Amino acid sequence: MWLDTYPSSLESRPALEGDIDTDVAIVGGGFTGLWTAYYLRQLDPTLRVTVIERDICGFGASGRNGGWVVGELAAGIEAYAAIADLPASLRLARAVFDSVDEIGRVAAAESIDCGYHKGGVIRFARNRPQAERQAAEIAHHHELGLTTDEVRLLTADEARAHASATDVLGGIFYAPCAAVDPARLVRGLADVVERRGATIVEQTAALAIEPGRVLTDQGTVRAEVVVRATEAYTRDLRGRRRQLLPIYSLMIGTEPLPQSVFDEIGLADRPTFADDRYMVIYGQRTADDRIAFGGRGVPYLYGSRISPSVERHHRSHERIHRTLVDLFPALSGARITHRWGGVLAVPRNWTPFVHFDRAAGTAGAGGYVGEGVSPSNLAGRTLADLITGTDSERVDLPWVGVRHRRWEPEPLRWLGVRGSRWILAGADIYEYRTNRQARAAVALARKIRND
Repeated sequence: MWLDTYPSSLESRPALEGDIDTDVAIVGGGFTGLWTAYYLRQLDPTLRVTVIERDICGFGASGRNGGWVVGELAAGIEAYAAIADLPASLRLARAVFDSVDEIGRVAAAESIDCGYHKGGVIRFARNRPQAERQAAEIAHHHELGLTTDEVRLLTADEARAHASATDVLGGIFYAPCAAVDPARLVRGLADVVERRGATIVEQTAALAIEPGRVLTDQGTVRAEVVVRATEAYTRDLRGRRRQLLPIYSLMIGTEPLPQSVFDEIGLADRPTFADDRYMVIYGQRTADDRIAFGGRGVPYLYGSRISPSVERHHRSHERIHRTLVDLFPALSGARITHRWGGVLAVPRNWTPFVHFDRAAGTAGAGGYVGEGVSPSNLAGRTLADLITGTDSERVDLPWVGVRHRRWEPEPLRWLGVRGSRWILAGADIYEYRTNRQARAAVALARKIRND
């Protein structure tokens, strides 16, 4: 939907024409790569920066996601506290919060019309187990040091004041989040990066990353530093098939809806919305009054395959549609105009990372587990600081230098991913039917995941 409704041309930029030399080569024309290029040129306008993209900028997850600019890292505060300490982990958490505002600031300053609106996240509790988990989560977050201005528990009436979903018992309001049209943001950012003097080559597939160079199907790019910003498509680089796991998420989009519908369902301040089931769902009211809504469909293909056919998986899209109507029955008659999907990247320890090795001339960031719009901005700023030797408050954040082991060979990873998903789907059904927490099932799924 995002790319289909993009108002400007999607014609690709020229491909690489033979071998070239540059100062920094960035593989991947999504958010991580483009933010890195943006801040590199801001810090040092003399740097030669080249972005290498296999298709067009925003073709991958950056142009297909739910448009949540959410200030959150998948691993959570405690995981990074275990790597460093709690104060450092809280500093990282608030740096990601700040990136939500930074994206809005850059969009305004650079005239990127992406429908940015900071309305927070409303996460409904729609059965007793979800409400119990939310109460424990908020108490724990406040013990760790987050404030009620950042995240707070809502009563049922307070939650329904944000959005009038069905079966609401309560909820969580998470303030550091904005809604955007991700395709307009990533395409606009690419244009800005070019205006700032970086070079973008498209229709150029990177085949391998080696110290000091990128081998592509159009020639070799030699560089002092090579940045890998390929997320789920890392599996296409030589020797990196098991580095990050490509997981599918699917979405639907409605036609533009009349004000009378929003009078009934709410979403007046455009909060992004979800509930607390284990099989994640996510949605937003777009700037042009559609509902964009997604969830996990066919999650993982054997051998880490990426197949366009999955993005049009009819039964999965129908299931997502039924879930949306269950949340908001007023949408039962809304026409679904778009169905699509894409792949997100999961590291083996489920912990997003930033990496820089000056001696080897290699850098990278990612593993966002589907929450990359805001963290990719922080990653880009951090990589730019590290590459230019800028001494900032970002260069020692505890996600810098995080390592993860490779995923297991097949069939183990297919069995693990599919098995844990099946168990968690069953846990959701159990909780809705019994109003009791599915602790044993969740513990088993986590044991299978073994992260």
